[in-house]
Amino acid sequence: MTWPTWLRPSRLFSRRMGVALLWALLICGVAVTVNVAGIHVVGSIDGWEHWLHAHSTHFLAWRLVLYAATAYGWWWMRQRLRQREPTAETYQRLLRVEIAAVVTVVLLEGSQWLRNG
Repeated sequence: MTWPTWLRPSRLFSRRMGVALLWALLICGVAVTVNVAGIHVVGSIDGWEHWLHAHSTHFLAWRLVLYAATAYGWWWMRQRLRQREPTAETYQRLLRVEIAAVVTVVLLEGSQWLRNG
């Protein structure tokens, strides 16, 4: 039986995948902890939702700063990669990733905008 490269057990259970899984669990744990702490501080889930909605502009500004920092880091990495690998294939690969990233951010922010009105 031939396994696809990404599905091989040696690749699925590698150190890199373990570290990535650990980071994902850590981020989820922090998110749950912050929400539970917020609910306890405010007093109820409805109060927490109201507080989040009241401060949504601050969170938008925070996300925009994060997007700007990520875009700067991407631009820096892209310049280095294009110097190291100046092929058309590299350009096409980067273009596909950039389009996917922009579409993802637009859909995420659009869903937030539609949900909050």
